[in-house]
Amino acid sequence: MQVTEFFRRVDPKYSGTDWKDRQFFANNEEVAKNFPSERSQPREHRPWGAAEAAELAADDDALDLISLGKQIRHLRKQSELSLDELGEAVGTAPSQLSLIENGKKEPKLSLLRSLARALGVSSDELLGAKPPNRRVALEIELERAQRGKQYRDLGLPSVKPSSRIPTEFLEALVGLHRELEHQVNLHTATPEEARRANTELRRRMREKDNYFGDIEAEARQLLGHVGYRSGPLSQHQISDLASYLRFSLHHVDDLPHSTRSVTDLRNRRIYLTPNKDSSHDPRTVLLQALASHVLQHEVPRTYLEFLGQRVATNYLAAALLIPEASAVKFLRKAMDEKEIAIEDLRDLFAVSYEAAAHRFTNLATRHLDIRTHFQKVHKSGIIFKAYENDDVTFPADPTGAIEGQPVCRYWTSREVFDVPDKFNAFNQYTDTPSGTYWCTARTERGPDGEFSLSIGVPYESAKWFRGKETTARSISRCPDPDCCRNPPSALAETWAGHAWPTARAASSQFAAMPMGSFPGVDETEVYQFLERHSLR
Repeated sequence: MQVTEFFRRVDPKYSGTDWKDRQFFANNEEVAKNFPSERSQPREHRPWGAAEAAELAADDDALDLISLGKQIRHLRKQSELSLDELGEAVGTAPSQLSLIENGKKEPKLSLLRSLARALGVSSDELLGAKPPNRRVALEIELERAQRGKQYRDLGLPSVKPSSRIPTEFLEALVGLHRELEHQVNLHTATPEEARRANTELRRRMREKDNYFGDIEAEARQLLGHVGYRSGPLSQHQISDLASYLRFSLHHVDDLPHSTRSVTDLRNRRIYLTPNKDSSHDPRTVLLQALASHVLQHEVPRTYLEFLGQRVATNYLAAALLIPEASAVKFLRKAMDEKEIAIEDLRDLFAVSYEAAAHRFTNLATRHLDIRTHFQKVHKSGIIFKAYENDDVTFPADPTGAIEGQPVCRYWTSREVFDVPDKFNAFNQYTDTPSGTYWCTARTERGPDGEFSLSIGVPYESAKWFRGKETTARSISRCPDPDCCRNPPSALAETWAGHAWPTARAASSQFAAMPMGSFPGVDETEVYQFLERHSLR
């Protein structure tokens, strides 16, 4: 049994299913996090990009061995033992111990236990210990950086962080590596990286069935402080919640155009717009601003972390607007009557259909044992966002990303656009290569055009839903290109070689991801806004 296998058992950070939910969406490997008392400044933002993909594919075992080796060396020197003396105590050659201390050899569990006894600590303490001081943390970060593909590709020699190297020198080297990553990311923060981040985030959500108990518990505690009992969460209760969290609310007409809200953490003010024409529920906007504070978010270091924070804030806002206890009680009653309907959940809590559909995916598997999928699809047939844990097969590009991919035209999310009745939900069974699914869908129009919003479940779960008796049925053979990607042969024979369409391509399709701490937000404009209002 190797140490890394044991390490995963004793330290929950190596098991995604054991992470705390509020940390589930974040990258938590930064050295400064090991020394919270030394963090006098907010965490420095390092843009997302190629390094993000490298982190997702990194060999975590090798990185763990670096920390383990440093810990063994520190404890050995603290005990005033030489390599020869420690080797004799544990029955191992000094040369083998040197490889272990340098993170180049993984010890067997039996040797690990012997080392722990000789050094006066438990095996768990040896494996799970944080760096004992700032210098060791710097040495670990330097070795990790030098072992990364980004540095190896430069063909430069590595610097061994021996005790003779001054700490200031290590600080400078680590700073250079951070800046190297920063500069590389500035040039490679492309839509491809955003797609990879979305794919990874969707995988994590699927792993948890899109349910995060830690955030649900946070929502229950907050609701208790404002005396919530049942029904929709009122604006008055949300205002009370802001007061409980010691924030004052300010409605202004000059909110930066790239923002929905701005929070002044220094003066504990939240600035909102009184614009009633906004497509966003003002309750949701305020709750999202409060959620970032409650979840203790810091400036995102990567695009994946930015997306994760957005999902977490949206989740907490939804858990407040559609509280778990009330929603589950309502859904179970509807299930008993075989009358589950997303529009009823929408109406009960006075939220949008999209918010109700998202919330259903949070609760369906956990509380109703129903596996499900959600889609938001543009009228052009392109996926805007989607989630599944019922094995439905979404179209995907080679990176696994589904955003921007065309949905089969025979799926409910496409068929609904041709239904004349826009008042009632459209229900349909669709036979696909991965099984038969029942789906319910509606269309809504927003600033970006018309979208369909659909919830689907496997055939055997359709019995719990209103609309299960629909006679609408279609067959999808996608990803077979002859299903709907290729034109019918008769049309192709007539028009092949005689048509030249001009495609409508979004400029963002070719642009790099927006730079800065928060993608798409003009930070200068935000700071100028805060400066103006702080003087009032």
